[in-house]
Amino acid sequence: MDFIVEFYETEAGKCPVREFLDELKASDPDDFAAVVAGLAKLRNRQYHREPLSKALGDGLFELSHVGKLNTRVLWFFMKNRRIVALHAIRNKGQAIPARDLATARERMRDWRNRAKQ
Repeated sequence: MDFIVEFYETEAGKCPVREFLDELKASDPDDFAAVVAGLAKLRNRQYHREPLSKALGDGLFELSHVGKLNTRVLWFFMKNRRIVALHAIRNKGQAIPARDLATARERMRDWRNRAKQ
């Protein structure tokens, strides 16, 4: 069975990863295509490990693409074979900035809490 990949949305209906992808599509179509292809691959469990995906701890994972800049989508698993993309960044370094990890973890808590309702 395949997994379903969905995007985190705030209570107000804002979708940060979709907004990031829209900007990426306009600024760097090649990286956009690679990231979208990576998200599509996450539907298959064989891609839930390196080199495409990597566990970051506490249930958080990263999908990474190395292009001109490192493009990363942070995500987690939900029940019923669902993957939720939480946050996306581009940076020059190897490490994910602590503030971006904190943002992804807060969104993961928010999504899980709202999913219980």
